[in-house]
Amino acid sequence: MKRYIYIFVALLSVAFAGCRNEDIIFIPEEVPTTQPEYTDVEGFYMLCEGNMNTNKSTLDWFDASEGKYYRNIYAKANPTVAKEMGDVGNDVGIYGSKMYVVVNCSNKVEVLDPHTVKKQGQINIPNCRFIKFHKGYAYVTSYAGPVSIDENYKQLGYVAKIDTATLKEVDRCIVGYQPDQLDIVGDKIYVANSGGYMVPNYENTLSVIDIATFKEERRIPIAINLGLCKADRHGVLWVVSRGDYYEVPSRLYAYDTRKDRLVKMLDIPVSSYWLDGDLLYIVSTQWSNVSMSNEVSYAIVDVNKMEVVTRNFITDGTEKLIQIPYAIGVNPITKDIYVTDAKDYISPGHLYCFGQNGVKKWDVRTGDIPGHFVFLGKNLNEH
Repeated sequence: MKRYIYIFVALLSVAFAGCRNEDIIFIPEEVPTTQPEYTDVEGFYMLCEGNMNTNKSTLDWFDASEGKYYRNIYAKANPTVAKEMGDVGNDVGIYGSKMYVVVNCSNKVEVLDPHTVKKQGQINIPNCRFIKFHKGYAYVTSYAGPVSIDENYKQLGYVAKIDTATLKEVDRCIVGYQPDQLDIVGDKIYVANSGGYMVPNYENTLSVIDIATFKEERRIPIAINLGLCKADRHGVLWVVSRGDYYEVPSRLYAYDTRKDRLVKMLDIPVSSYWLDGDLLYIVSTQWSNVSMSNEVSYAIVDVNKMEVVTRNFITDGTEKLIQIPYAIGVNPITKDIYVTDAKDYISPGHLYCFGQNGVKKWDVRTGDIPGHFVFLGKNLNEH
C-alpha cells in the first residue's frame, strides 16, 4: 500500500463520497474474461485496497478453470458481516487451510476459508501491515500507533507472532518505526522499517529477528523509507527504498544474508514487485519533478545476475492504456503476467493479463485500488 504519498487522495475521496454511486462496487458480479485454463493453479484472489476512510476494501476472484472473474466475493460469502472487509486491504496470504487478509486501518486480520471465502475468525492487530508464515505461525507487522503524519512520531512498531492453529497472538517483538513488509531467511526474520509517518525523518533500517528467541538482534542500515522486502532462493533480500517522493528517488537494493552485506544497488524505482524463480517483475509509478509527470516502468530484474533485463515487458503498446500501474503478479505455471491499474484511486481499477511475450490476453474491471495477489492451487507456496 503506497499510503503516505496518497493520503491527500484519501481526504478527497471522503469529500466526494456523497457524489458517488455507493452501490456499484458492492454488487457481486460474475464476468467472463478468457478461455478456461486447466492447470494446478485454480486461480487467484485480488485484494482491492479501497481508499483510506472509505471502508471499500473488497476481494475479487479469478477462476482459471472457468475463465471468469468474480468481483466482491467476500460480500456474497459473508452477508451478515458488518462493514464487509473494512478499511484498506494491505496484504493477503494463504497458509495451510486458511487465507489471511490484513486490513490495515480496521486493525484486523480477517481469516477466511480459501475455497469458500467464508469468515473463520479474526485477529485484532492495530495498524497491521504485512504477513508472513513459518512453521505453524503467522508473523504480522504493526505500526502499533494510529495513522498520524508527525516528524516527532515516537511509537515503535512491532511484529506479532500468531499461532495459526488457535489464531491467538503468542508473542511480539519490537522493531523500528512503521515496519512494512517482512521475509524469512533461514532462522531470521527481516523487517523493512519505513518511518513513513515521520516525514522527513524516515527510518533507514532492516530489523533482524531471531526466530528461536523472537528478539530483535540488530538493525541494518540500507536506505530511507523502506517498504518491500523479499528474499530470493539464493538468500538475497531485495529491499525497496521508496525515497522521499521529492529529491531522493526510489531504488532497489540487494542485501546478501550469507555475506551479511549490501551487494548491489539498482537505480530503478519500484512500486510493486513479484518474484518468480530468478526473475523479479516490477511495476513502478514515480513522480518526476523534471518532467512534472509520472514516470512509469515495467521492468524485469534477473536476481541471479543482479541486472535489469528489460524496462518494459509490455510489447504491444497496452501500457498506454494503463494510468497508474499499481500491483503485479505472475502465474507460477503459465507465466502469464498480471498488472493492475489503480486509475485515480477513487474509481474502480482495472486488471490486465499479458502472456510471456508481453502481449495482452484479456482485461477486466476490478474493485477500488487492486493491490495484492495470492494464487490458489496445488503445491503452491504462499507469496
